[in-house]
Amino acid sequence: MTERYIDENESIFKKCGGEVGEILATIAGRYVGNHPPHPIAYRAFCADGITKKHDYSYHFNFAERFPAIRGGQLVYAWSKYWSDLAAPLSFILYCYGPFRLYANGELIYKTNIADELNDRRRTVVAIPMNKGWNHLVFEFMKTEGGCGGSFGPGSYKSNPIHVLAPSPEREGHEGWIYSEPQNEPWPELPGAGTTEAGSGAVWYPKLEWSAEEQAAGALARIFGDQPEPGRFYLAWTKLRSFAQEAREVELTGSAMGRTEIYVDGEKRLALESPGEFRIPLRLSCGLHDLVIRCEGAQDSWGFRLDELPAGVRFAAPYPVEGSKDAWLYLGPLAEEDAGPDVASGFIRSLIQTGSGGTFWRLDQPNTWVRAFAENALFGKWNYPLGVTLYGLLQTGKLLERKDLLDYVYSHIETCTTLYPYALWDRDKFGASGVLNTLATLDSLDDCGSFGATMLLALQDRPIQGAEPIAEVIADYISNKQDRLPEGALYRKPKHVDFPNATLWCDDLYMSVPFLCRYYRRTGDIRYLEDAANQFAQFKKLLYIPELQIMSHVYDFTFDKPTKVAWGRGNGWVLFSLSELLRELPETHAAREELLAFFGQLCEGYLRLQGVNGLWHQVLTDPESYEETSCTSMFLYAFARGVRFGWIKNTEPYIEAIDKGWTGMSKVSIDKFGNVYGVCRGSGYSFSTGYYKDDLSWLLNDTHGIGIVLLAGIEVLQLEQWLAKL
Repeated sequence: MTERYIDENESIFKKCGGEVGEILATIAGRYVGNHPPHPIAYRAFCADGITKKHDYSYHFNFAERFPAIRGGQLVYAWSKYWSDLAAPLSFILYCYGPFRLYANGELIYKTNIADELNDRRRTVVAIPMNKGWNHLVFEFMKTEGGCGGSFGPGSYKSNPIHVLAPSPEREGHEGWIYSEPQNEPWPELPGAGTTEAGSGAVWYPKLEWSAEEQAAGALARIFGDQPEPGRFYLAWTKLRSFAQEAREVELTGSAMGRTEIYVDGEKRLALESPGEFRIPLRLSCGLHDLVIRCEGAQDSWGFRLDELPAGVRFAAPYPVEGSKDAWLYLGPLAEEDAGPDVASGFIRSLIQTGSGGTFWRLDQPNTWVRAFAENALFGKWNYPLGVTLYGLLQTGKLLERKDLLDYVYSHIETCTTLYPYALWDRDKFGASGVLNTLATLDSLDDCGSFGATMLLALQDRPIQGAEPIAEVIADYISNKQDRLPEGALYRKPKHVDFPNATLWCDDLYMSVPFLCRYYRRTGDIRYLEDAANQFAQFKKLLYIPELQIMSHVYDFTFDKPTKVAWGRGNGWVLFSLSELLRELPETHAAREELLAFFGQLCEGYLRLQGVNGLWHQVLTDPESYEETSCTSMFLYAFARGVRFGWIKNTEPYIEAIDKGWTGMSKVSIDKFGNVYGVCRGSGYSFSTGYYKDDLSWLLNDTHGIGIVLLAGIEVLQLEQWLAKL
């Protein structure tokens, strides 16, 4: 294939030529600029509403929610979903009774009798999404068979969608709202501009407190009028002073029981019994934490604050979408659990308690604060991001760019800090709003790649929460991931659309780098032995000796390899073998055999380099597109092989490295640092046509950005090494 992704005048080569460091800086800068480190989103969520199941599908069972619902009555469920692009999005439906699904007022799907008679029948529906807000409405009908259904993402591992409450009254809330049972179909569906008050319907879950509940104090209506004895509860807000200079003010109010009040972490009041209080404060301009600690009492408990002095206002202690006031509430807590002096850090992680943990609540009926990963990439955990961050981390070190290093550390620590919360969120609400892959860990993809980068970062500096996660990953790979009798990691049929029992060459990358780095961290040789054994076992099943390359997959249903030489799959093999050889002691029994295997593979790949210096999507088919990620991995491994002496006949490889890096710089990287020609995430097939025609490339796909950076690093280090000879 000779078609170009870009005109050479638009290429990074035209701007930077052979300045590899400048190319790396441009690619890294574009990525960070397009994916800034925005914080995780926090939203109101009513636990009385529609919750998710473990597969991230919303579960509507209105026969249970409305036990008195009659046959033929209808229930409407309404939400909105934001899409950055005008594009279809796939969802999976299950039916508990007849329903219709509408998107932006258009009928998308109507159940048939096959759906209605089998609640295990899986239906995939593509919903055309507009750019911006899209309103989704279900019309569920009650029959003797039931009333409701489930609605989930086409792939909850790669896209665990969540919807937002659609009405202005609940702006910022996560989840669906739903009507009480209706006797007749609505002539007009709710949508953009519809309010709950103006719709003429009663909507659930309940949004407002009753008059009786409103009359009670906030703590009593949130946690109940019979608090747990010996436990305390926190109310947290901030005071904002608008005075230019520090000034004296007074905070007044009353406490209904034992109460302590802290301002900016300093205890300013301690009352052992009910009473009025006055607290003189000197407030500088800006924000000040105010935390009130109340113990439960049998007769009355809580607090009341008088109107604030002029020039002082309450401010939200942390941005929570859907919050109606400036307070967050927490409890019940025991003395040994947590103190108010660390309140400002609570919002970012689970509050550990003797009973397992809890999180913040709002002054709305059964409404909790929940975290949601709404950035496109920053703060998420998946295997392509593990590769991307690996490249950014090494680029930051090579170029001595503290900003890149801080970005990577921040991304990783955002994830590791949230891990205990994610497990709690999953267990409490059915599916976590963050770290979906790690919270539902059931494959190497979920842990090995990102975990390997996490361990590399952990060599540089402490990362909160990383060590326990590393132990979880090591245990999963070593003890829980399915294996063949001789120890090879393989994929048992699970939740995907291609459920055959299989062994994928990709999984060498999903396991070996982590095992190598965990060996380095712990000194436990078993992890390194496991990594070496993976190559011995994968070679038996996937190696194509006449071509000296690897088949993508071995399918145990057919008991044969696919014999398709997918580019990136082969790239993972050589890349991961280079990682193992760097860690394997010179005296290790398997080293010579692995070095020989490395040499055989390099010979096979060298013969298949394309005319522009890139390798192809199907390595053996020059009519398939030039693929950037596999090219990068071959260059990475070749450069290491030359520099570390694994390759003896170096001249053709040095030439191939120069040709490949120059080719990528001209063909698939533009002057802005955009990366073209990276194959999207794959399934597998026995047909080369799937890889060549169906498995297209994506612009700036995270499967390729990091590995391009790593290839450039190795190219630059090889240049520097050769210059010293």
